[in-house]
Amino acid sequence: MSKTRITPDSAARPGLIKLALEVRAPYEFAAGVANLLYTQHLPRGARHPVLVFPGLVASDSSTVVLRSLLWRLGYDPYGWEQGLNFGPRHGVVAGCRARVEELFVEHEKKLTLIGWSLGGIYAREIAKLVPECVRQVITLGSPFKGDPRANNAYALFRMVSGHRVDANMVARIGEKPPVPTTSIYSKSDGVVPWQASHEDAHAEAENIVVKASHLGLGFNPASLYAIADRLAQRDGEWRPFERSGLKRLIFPDAFAL
Repeated sequence: MSKTRITPDSAARPGLIKLALEVRAPYEFAAGVANLLYTQHLPRGARHPVLVFPGLVASDSSTVVLRSLLWRLGYDPYGWEQGLNFGPRHGVVAGCRARVEELFVEHEKKLTLIGWSLGGIYAREIAKLVPECVRQVITLGSPFKGDPRANNAYALFRMVSGHRVDANMVARIGEKPPVPTTSIYSKSDGVVPWQASHEDAHAEAENIVVKASHLGLGFNPASLYAIADRLAQRDGEWRPFERSGLKRLIFPDAFAL
């Protein structure tokens, strides 16, 4: 069966209906907390460090549920320790790179980098700078393709970061890191057009679609399951996510428009 080609160039800014659906986030948060009490259903893999990057104007407190779950699954999760994410301010990227290198040396193991929204851009870019330290990259609703003005957070990004994203930067950000990458996104995202988070076909790249809000992607049980499944793989033995059986009811087809 041929797969539909998805391009972000004509992706429209999520409308008011999708934006209104962001009210789901508190319920997703509650479901995520519930997952901390019951983890038997989640895949588990070899212990290794995991660095989690928060989204725009968020801090490490926004990823506490995710990192707590990863700790319960036997991993070594870390926050980015850069305060509120106000965009690529002076020294932030260098600080992130240094943190990855330090954790790599400390654990003597490659890291998985997980980034939520803007945090996923950091994860992808750091993986390009030090691929020898990175096991894989997982992003949650990260707008790494297309016109940045087509998402509902761009004006806020401009205001808090003072940066404008030009065509050259868009092209660079859209380049795949030289490590396995997984993009988890929702087609009902009220902040980022899902096409901007859709990774192009590649032997070591995939898209996992979940039914979630943008603000709830880091808590949503389907997202958490997908993350756990990706982390459970052995280093160097990456395989695409398997949507067989009942999983097809929970994880929609990325190519179904």
